[in-house]
Parts: sequence; structure tokens; C-alpha cells
Amino acid sequence: RFSLLLLNLEEYYFEQHTANHIINKDCKDERKFRGSLKICSKSIIFEPDDNIQPIIKIPLRDCSSIKAPEDNEANNPFTQNTSGGISVVCSQVFLIKERNVIAPYKTVRGRTEHLFQLEAAWKVGDVVQTLHQLYRASCLDKMGDQAAMITAILQSRLARTSFDKNRFQSISETLHMECKAEMVTPLVTNPGHVCVTDANLYFQPLNGYPKPVVQITLQNVRRIYKRRHGLMPLGLEVFCTENDLCSDIYLKFYNYQDRDEVYFLIATYIENHITEHTAESYMLQWQRGHISNYQYLLHLNNLADRSCNDLSQYPVFPWIIADYSSSVLDLTKPETFRDLSKPVGALNKERLDRLVTRYQEMPDPKFMYGSHYSSPGYVLFYLVRVAPEYMLCLQNGKFDHADRMFNSIAETWKNCLDGATDFKELIPEFYENDSSFLVNSLKLDLGKRQGGKMVEDVELPPWASGPDDFLQKSQEALESPYVSEHLHEWIDIIFGYKQKGSEAVAAHNVFHPLTYEGGVDLNSIMDPNEKVALLTQILEFGQTPKQLFTSPHPQRIMPKLRSLSRTSSHSISIAESPVSPNEESFEDLTEESITLAWNNIAKLKLDKQYKIHKEAITGIAVTCNGSSVFTTSQDSTLKMFSKDSKTIQRSVSFSNMALSSCLILPGDTTVISSSWDNHIYFYSIAFGRQQDVLMGHDDAVSKICWCDGRLFSASWDSTVKVWRCVPGETLTNKKHHFELLAELEHDVSVNTINLNAANTILASGTKEGTISVWDITTATVLHQTECLNVGFFVVVSLFASFFCTDSRHLLSTGEDCCFKVIDVQTGMLISSVTAEEPQRCFKWDGNTILSGSQSGELLIWDLLGGKVTERIKGHTGAVMSMWMNEQCNSVITGGEDKQIMFWKLQY
Repeated sequence: RFSLLLLNLEEYYFEQHTANHIINKDCKDERKFRGSLKICSKSIIFEPDDNIQPIIKIPLRDCSSIKAPEDNEANNPFTQNTSGGISVVCSQVFLIKERNVIAPYKTVRGRTEHLFQLEAAWKVGDVVQTLHQLYRASCLDKMGDQAAMITAILQSRLARTSFDKNRFQSISETLHMECKAEMVTPLVTNPGHVCVTDANLYFQPLNGYPKPVVQITLQNVRRIYKRRHGLMPLGLEVFCTENDLCSDIYLKFYNYQDRDEVYFLIATYIENHITEHTAESYMLQWQRGHISNYQYLLHLNNLADRSCNDLSQYPVFPWIIADYSSSVLDLTKPETFRDLSKPVGALNKERLDRLVTRYQEMPDPKFMYGSHYSSPGYVLFYLVRVAPEYMLCLQNGKFDHADRMFNSIAETWKNCLDGATDFKELIPEFYENDSSFLVNSLKLDLGKRQGGKMVEDVELPPWASGPDDFLQKSQEALESPYVSEHLHEWIDIIFGYKQKGSEAVAAHNVFHPLTYEGGVDLNSIMDPNEKVALLTQILEFGQTPKQLFTSPHPQRIMPKLRSLSRTSSHSISIAESPVSPNEESFEDLTEESITLAWNNIAKLKLDKQYKIHKEAITGIAVTCNGSSVFTTSQDSTLKMFSKDSKTIQRSVSFSNMALSSCLILPGDTTVISSSWDNHIYFYSIAFGRQQDVLMGHDDAVSKICWCDGRLFSASWDSTVKVWRCVPGETLTNKKHHFELLAELEHDVSVNTINLNAANTILASGTKEGTISVWDITTATVLHQTECLNVGFFVVVSLFASFFCTDSRHLLSTGEDCCFKVIDVQTGMLISSVTAEEPQRCFKWDGNTILSGSQSGELLIWDLLGGKVTERIKGHTGAVMSMWMNEQCNSVITGGEDKQIMFWKLQY
């Protein structure tokens, strides 16, 4: 029946002794109750073996006498039965769990004497000495002095003990390190010794509770997180399961060096087994629909230091549903949902106006909300029916007033909208499968409300047939299209760029400065009393999550469904004439074939290979019917290769400088080649001659693209130029007419460009590693991202049609061997995967990458998993260029080895 929750906050449980509690000593009705005497830093607790009897808790500060029988009474026949006895006289005692019922503590006031007879009588002297020491600490006036003295006692005990090596699982284990730490559970911590070996992580509690040793097998560890505990970087949480909500152990160290060393030892062990995920990598998985909204929020909470073991930093989830009165929950109506772009405190305009007025009149430091959206009290408000002992621990043995309990979903939502000081969000349990927190299955006496009604189960909205149905519908709401479209707005507020600074002020999202990471430096506070008071205030008030994003969070990529947005400006583009469910369009079949091809891309096999150039191949273009392949090379030639006759049919040299890329204009009549001689050449396929030349740049032209009569050229002269091109007539020798429409300036040489699928956005990559995203219609830069690569090969992602029509992600790679994914809408770098060597060219479908490496191999990457899934032998030198057909089942590569290779998928 005993648990650490019977202790006060910030109290330690030191030791226990088997003992008898003697009642009415020397009287006819004298009784003895056998049990366990617990010595704690602020109290004495006796747990009887008989469950009918209450647990007795005696606060040390309320004691007037703690002593053993006097030596001169040792031979007194009237006291011989008290050998090993300790007498405690106090003015107040708490009776807990009488008849083993969880209920508010009973307080017995008035002078009482309690006699405890230790089974190990020889320990009485040491126990009494310890109690005297702890009693002196509890009698100190200032909390800081009390904490300092208790800490000194604790550290002395830890220093006199060490980890018991007999607890190792194997005698062959090698010890890597040992240190002191505390195991963290909600509201309480338990001091002891940490030991890391080559196979296990151990924690041995000083008091042997709840078991002598907690053992974690390193091979089972799936994730490990550094944590901020009590505003200090001293925590470490270890997960052995994929369930992100509950960890296997949470440790708080006494200095960050020990924490970092244990982290390093465990992380080093598991780094070969597990890919460490960042917020950006989870973001990519979420955007692409590989993880749910629920899973993504759990991951973000984890990364933002939120833990179920720390109630002041419990995972925070949003209110989603705003309708708790209808008989049917309609998830197709925007009005059903809460506005996710605003914090709870800003949802009611009248209340917000009052808060803003107060904020404007307030002296610095200003804050809009006097309470937080997540705190220990709010967490236990929701969970009191399943965690009543936590509530009793937090509130000194009492439940909250019955009318302030979690009585009704609708009432709670209304109070969050209208209450002057209630701005709380929800917890993950509202979107899980265990509905026990909504039901008073423990039959707790939680009090009687003003109307005389007892507090029982939580009252559910009319649209829920029961607790399980309520959770099911809440889950459906969380994963609904509307929430998927708007969840990024809530993430901006809680974890993102609207959490702090001017953006927070504009979003009406300003809380007390003490709630923010870095809001106070505890190390700079010398007064221990001030430090304890401040820490207590912060822990009880709640803490804002660690900020994960400093720029707008990208929106989720939505399937082709009609938008549920409140305003048309947030709507997602959709097809005006959607295909009926019973019909399959040609586009749908094409999508299926492309998906099938990418799912089997590892089955790519070399079909044929030909050495057709004298130097490295730099560009590949193929006619619509696939019969002719045009290639450019550093040997300065453009060659036309016939797949049917397997021969070179044309070979053209425009100058003695290398050619850098080529493309074929619609209609397969003209090939355009870019050259290091600053020129762009137009070659007529039908007439086999140079048709025109554009002297467009002051340095080498590195890449060209074509779209709707416009030519885009990138150059080492630090520009990208956009040309309107009116075709010439070969028969009359009429030249092309070129009109310069725009000049996109860069700071350094531009190595590559690409257009998105809609031909509205252009991405350029420079030799210094900057990616610029341009709006072609206005010739303005939308975003610039420093990727720190040297030399870029950039591709704008081309999504299948079941995603929104705008290409959303940009993938780049360069000489730093990294693949980097950028969100096109926000410019945010959302994923990075490192290769063993530079990847010179690639194709991708948003999830899988087919890349050509510096060594000549073709590599297949699982982008979300961040790993190579297949290696295919190819060229003997770097793969310099790659072409893929629309069906994605045929690939041509050109290499540094002067060869072109034809690849086919073989299902």
C-alpha cells in the first residue's frame, strides 16, 4: 500500500525497518500492529501489514519528542517489552488508506504518543540519530535551508554506499561508469546509484524501493532523450518500446557531466541499431502521411522535453472539437472544430479584449495569461479518477472541491472559453484507447456538488454513446482532413515560431516569463530560499515546451479532397471534376503504375551500355517515342544515339568548350545545349544542323530548363535568366527571337536549376550551398536556405496527383554528401540524410531516392528511414547525369567513364 506518493513534494524516502506499532502501552487493551517503519526526509511513515489499519504519517515538524528508552530503564520489568522501541510524541498525525480505501487523508490533531518497536533492536540508536538530524532540518525556518540540509544528508548517504556489483546480470559484464542519480516518477524522485556496463543500464535505489535494482538491457533501447528537469539540463529518459508515451526509466543526475556521459555511452551502443530522429525528420514523415497526427504530436512532445514522468512538463495535446451539444458529430463542418490558429486564451474575443487591455497596462515583464495551458494540477484534473493518489499527493492529502472537478466535457470546454483564468489544453489520453480516466471505476468518494449530485463518471456530449465512443470520435476528429490542414497552425503556437517574441505577442500567446526555457537562470540565484521558492512556483505553474521550430511550420500534404477551411485563402487546390468512385481515369492508372515502379525500384537491372563520348557525359535527353537519345559531354560534342540501331547517328561540336546540359523542345524537332563558352545552342534534329545560338551569359552556362515557350538558363556569372523564345523557321533560315523577361541575381555561381511540376516555382542552387526558391510569375525570391553544401544538384519534388497540385518539397545534394529536404512553402529545412560519398544526380518520388554516386554505383534510399536499401553496380567513374521516363520504369545514366547505361525495371 505504501508508495512514494505518500511523501510530500521534494521529499525523500531513506530507509525502512520491520517494526511493531504499540498502541495503549502498559494498558489492558494494549495492541501491537506489525508493519514497516519508513524513515523519510520530512516524515515518519508506518505501514501496517494489516490492510484494515490505516497507514500512519507523522510530519517531523509536528514532533515534540523522538527518543529511545533511557539506559537506566533498560532493566525495568515494565519496559522490557519495549527493547528496540522508539517513542514519538507529535501534535498532528495523518491516517491514510484506512480499510485500504483511497480517500482524503484523515487528520488527527492534538498531542499523541506513538511507540515503534524495531525488530532489529540494535539499530535503534542509529535510527533515532537519523530522525533527530532530519527533525532539525524540518524545524529550520526557511525552505532553502531545509532543502540544503536534507540534500547534505542525502549526499552523505549516497557517498557511503555504491552500486552492488553482485546485481550484474553476467559476471562477464564490463563496467563503464557509475554515478549518483535519482529516478524520476510523477511528483516524486528516488535517489540511488546508476551503473552502465557494456550490456546494461542499472539503477539501484538507495532505499531498495520499489525493487532492489532496475535493469535496462541496452540492446532493447529504442530511443534516448536528454531532458530538462526542474529547469536544469540534468534529465535523461530511456525508451525500450515504440510507445512514445511511456518510457522505461527517467533519471535525474546531480551534474550535467554525468548525464552527458551516460547519454554518450548508451547512444554509442545503439547508434548502429537505431536512426536518431529529429523534429524535421518526423515532420517529413507526417507531411507525407507516413505517421498520423497523433503520432506526430507525441514525437514533438517528446522532442520538446515533455514526459509522462514529469507532470510539470506533461505531453500537451490540443482541444480539437468545439461542438459538445449536438446529437451527431459532423466532421465535415468547419464549425465543428476549434480554431487551431489561436491559443485557448484567444478563442473568446470578449475575454481576449479584456486580457489585452490588462496586458497593455501591465509593467514589464508583461504576460497575457496568469495561468498556463499545461500544469500538474491540470493534468491531474483530467486523470483524478485513475490517479487519485497523485492528486492527494499534489494537494496535501485532499481532493479538489467537487464543483471544480472534471465533471463534464462540455462544462470544461465552456470554462476554457469563458473562464477568467482557465486556458488549459488537453492531454494525450483524450486521443487514445483507454477510457478509464472518464469513469469512476475505483468508486472514489470525490465529493458532492452544490446540487447534491455526487461526482461520478465524466458527463459526455450527446454525440458520444459512451466513453469508448467518445475517444473513438475524438481520434477521428484529430485525424480528420480539417485538422490535418490546420494542425501546423497549432504547432506554430505551442512548439514553433509563435511561441516567443514578437510573433507570440501578435498571436496573443504570451505567458509568464518563468514558464519559458531560459526564463530564469537558477545557477545565478545564490539565495537558496529564493531558489527553492522560484523552483516550486515554476514546477506548480507549468512550463512551456522547448521551442522546436523558429520559422512557420509547413502544412500537411493533403489528398485530393475538398477543403474544409473556414476561408478560401486556406483552401487546397482540388480537381473541379473529381472522378466518380466507380471510374478509373487514365491519370489514376498512370499514378498506380508510377507507384508500382517506385515500390520495385530496387529491381532495376542493367540492360545495355555503350561508350559514346571521349569525356564525361553531362546531360541526357530522350525523344518522346524513346527511339533517340541525345547526350552532351565535356568533350564538347552533342551526340544522337539510336536505341534501335544501337549506333551514333549524329555527332555535333559547337565549340571547343564542354557542353553542360541538353533538352529537347516539344515536338522533338530541336535540341538545346548549354556550353561552358557562355552560349546556348539550338540544333535542328530534322535538318541536322545548328539552327541558332544565344549569347546569354558572361560565364559558363551550367543548366537549362524549358517551359511554355520560356527558356531558363543558369550560369556561373551568378544569374539565372528567363527568356521568351519565338522559334525560328529552318526552311527560311529565320532565327529564333529571344526576349529577356527576367534576370534572377545571385551572390555566386549558380550550378543548377529546376522547375516544379506546375512550372510556377524555380529552385536554384549555388556553388556555396544556397538554395533559392523563386516565384517565376513575379521574378521574386520566396525563400533562401543555407544548406552549407558545396555544389548543388537540386530537384523539385514531383508528387503524384493524390497530393496537392503544388510541389511541396525540394531535395538537394552536393559535395558535402548530404541529401536535404526543404519545404517549398516555408523554406524550412526539414530533413537531412548523409551519404558516404557525394551523390552527383538523382530522381525521387518524395519517399524513395534513386541516386548516382561519385564511385559509379546507383543507390536506392529510404528517405524517411535515412538509409540505403540497395546498391547497384554501375559505372566505373562518377554517375554524372540521369534520365527517367514518365512511367519511372526506364532509366538512362551517363558517367565519368564516358558511357551511357540503359536500365530497366524487371518485376
